[in-house]
Amino acid sequence: MALSPVGRKKLAGHVAFLLIDILVLALSTRVNQFQDYFYIADVFPFALSIVSLVLVGLLLMIDLALDNSYTGRPQTEIGIFGILSIFWLAFNAFSTSRWRQVPFQCDSIPTEFLDERLWCKSLQALKSFVWINFLFCLGITLFTLRYSVAEYGRGNKHIFQMPLSRYRPELKSDQGIHGGRTSEFLQFEKLT
Repeated sequence: MALSPVGRKKLAGHVAFLLIDILVLALSTRVNQFQDYFYIADVFPFALSIVSLVLVGLLLMIDLALDNSYTGRPQTEIGIFGILSIFWLAFNAFSTSRWRQVPFQCDSIPTEFLDERLWCKSLQALKSFVWINFLFCLGITLFTLRYSVAEYGRGNKHIFQMPLSRYRPELKSDQGIHGGRTSEFLQFEKLT
């Protein structure tokens, strides 16, 4: 079955999150290589970006590969992205508080310390992109929650029984994703 309109939006949100996550991974790798992976404040974004990349990448692949995947259902995505949001918020708050000693003006570092200047600029970019990544993660969580609750309130109770990428409001609750009951035993059902 093809992706629904809300499924295309969900896919775009996940891809945008993954792109920003890859950028965070690249920046945190650069920052950590300079420090030889010594400071925990620098390692947190590195480790969490790897976990997020693997987890969301798997969710996306399973959702696209299977027509009726449990990982693509709204309740699963709300839970996973909600937990990721909490982790990103906690680790970003810790890392940002540890990075407050780094100057905002990286050009104030003397020119003979070119590697330190590059590290400083990479760290400043990392500071902003970890928060952007958190906002994307939280946005996906809130959008999915709001949309699912609104559709459920409209009487479309089948939203929690199918992946959001294939959800269409016009389907009946008993149709689900495969077009309803197709059992051969229905012909023997009592008609009273």
